[in-house]
This record gives sequence, structure tokens and C-alpha cells, in this order.
Amino acid sequence: MIRSNGRIRVTHQGTLPRSDELRSLVRARGSGETYDAGGLAQGLTAAVADVVRHQVEIGIDSINDGEQSKTSFNDYVTTRLGGLEPTPEIYYSPITGRDRRDFPDYHQRNRLGGTRHVYQCVGPLTYIGNTLLQTDIGNLKTAMQAVEVEQAYLPAVAPGSIEHWLRNAYYPDEEAFLYAIADAMHAEYRAIIDAGLILQIDDPDLADGWQVEPDLDLAAYRRRATLRTEVLNHALKGLPEDRIVMHMCWGSGKGPHTNDLPLREFVDIVLSVHAGAYSIEAANPRHEWEWELWQDVKLPDGKLLIPGVIAHCTDHVEHPRLVAQRLVRYANVVGRENVIAGSDCGLGTRVGDPLICWAKLRSAVEGARLASEELWR
Repeated sequence: MIRSNGRIRVTHQGTLPRSDELRSLVRARGSGETYDAGGLAQGLTAAVADVVRHQVEIGIDSINDGEQSKTSFNDYVTTRLGGLEPTPEIYYSPITGRDRRDFPDYHQRNRLGGTRHVYQCVGPLTYIGNTLLQTDIGNLKTAMQAVEVEQAYLPAVAPGSIEHWLRNAYYPDEEAFLYAIADAMHAEYRAIIDAGLILQIDDPDLADGWQVEPDLDLAAYRRRATLRTEVLNHALKGLPEDRIVMHMCWGSGKGPHTNDLPLREFVDIVLSVHAGAYSIEAANPRHEWEWELWQDVKLPDGKLLIPGVIAHCTDHVEHPRLVAQRLVRYANVVGRENVIAGSDCGLGTRVGDPLICWAKLRSAVEGARLASEELWR
């Protein structure tokens, strides 16, 4: 895994813009509707080539495929796990559970979800997504042949975050269900690393579990989070830590977030994930202050911290000087070589226009350059 030797490296954490036509084809495939398979295949190859080229031109050091082939960062696995079937229930995200009590009108107007169905597990979970996964890997590697790339990664969702929208109608209890998800998803995690890529594990459940279960007290939440982290580590068993990034955020939807659990209350659980780098939401106004935590909490030796320095919660494009200030703060407490500039979460589906997404990434690169000038002068 790359480190910030000589300058601050830059990455981002997920989705990048794609065309409306490609998005419609991907959704049709994911929902089992009739779609143009040839058109989708050609569209994905071209789209991945385009976003890879664009990332490299901007100056991103660790690039990905922009998740061009996925319906979303988590429910894409409905096409990759066997033993599932859709239900009539429409999915609404539970990740604002505590905030809904304080801001009921706001959250009624802005319910997350409503465009897809809940799935349930009705039989043994198996991994059936190898063809789709190898297509993703192949498209990324083909695109990389035309450019010089320092590092490339593919995201994959964590078992605990899959559990958010997947109902259990087969396994005897919650723990057995979680471990079954982990065993099935291990195949995807290993295949990404075996392809020579970095694996990014997307695990917003680690933080937003506090909102998903609004009646839990802190001790009960920590037991819940510890179990799901043990399950994730089980899914990562045998995989090299220095090829794994663990990304977490607080659900990342727009809204008040006044009930988000401070990182200090569970940072030890975050750091127990068997990963070489920890990507943590840090740019939005609810969590930017939490850089202070690292004055007291030691980043484990050899590990990297990837704080979000650009946010998807606003369409404002961060000034490069602000990005630089954020990076210098982190570098001064955990060491400049241990910091990589990141984003709070995927930008492609969350900011108001594709050009805003790319402008934010340019600011991240320019801000990292300014921070490097200060840190290595």
C-alpha cells in the first residue's frame, strides 16, 4: 500500500459520476428487468476507462473504477449472493433512527430509499458473483493500461452493512446470519486482492449502527459493533492487512446528524479491524473537529489514516487552503507519512453535478500539494 513518502498522497472513497443511460442499464440489470446486455458491457468498459483517465489527469494517486457497475455501494450484492429473493417491502434506510425523533418533519420529507425492494435470505448464502466481479476487475485493469497509476483499489461492502437491508428468513439467529454473510463475501474480498488490487471495505454500519438501533445504550451498541467487527475480521481472515483499507462514515446522508456517536466512543473498535489503513469521515461540520481525538489515541504502528478532507454533504467546493489545513492538522498528530487525503464518502451520487465532483477532487489534489510544501519544507 502506498504511503505519503515525500508528499501527501490523494485518494477518494467510492462512486464517481456516470451517465444517466449507464445508470439506467445498471439498475435494470440489478432489478431483473430486460436490458441491453451488449450495450451495458460496452458502456461499462468505456465509462471505467473514462473515470480512470480523469482521476489520473487530476492527480489522484489511488484510483478506482468509480463503482460504475454497481446499483449502490451496498445493494449491488443482490446480484452476487445466492440464497436471496426480493420481498414486496420497499426499503427505507434506518440510519437516521435517533435523528428522526428530534427532527420528524425533516426526515419524513427526506426519507432515504423508497426506490428498491427489501431482500430476504431464504436459503444458504453463497457467492455467485464471480463473473460480475471479474468483469469489474478486467475493466479496471484494461483502463489502467493506458495510464500510469500508483495504486488502484476496488470497494466491497462489509457484512454488517449488508445486514441493514437484508432480512434473515433462514439462519437460526443474528450471529449465524452475519457469519454466513461473511463467509460468502470472503470470496469477493480475496479475489480483489488476488487480482493485485487494494481492497476497500465499506462499513458505515460501524458508526451508523448507533442510529439504526435507537434504543440501545452505549454498552449495548459497543457489543453490537464488536460482534460485527469480529464478523468482518472473520471475512478478512488470511488476507494481508497491508492490502486492505477500511472505510467508515456516519451514514453520510444530508441531515442534522446531531445524534451521531462521537468517534471517541468506538475508535478502539474501528482500530481492531484487520486493515492497513482507516478511512474516516472528517470533512463535514459534524465531524471535522474530531481530528483532536488523535492527540490522545495512537494510530497503530505501520497503519495509515485517510481522513476525509472533501465532503459530499455540500455542493460547495472546498478551497485548497482549507484542504491543506485539514491535512496539516492530521499530519502533525499522526505523522505526515501516515496520512493520505481522502473524501468523506463516494461523491458521484451525492453532489449536485458531475463537474462539482471533479472540482472537489481537484481541490483535494491541490490542497495536498500545499500541505506537502508546508510539511516537507
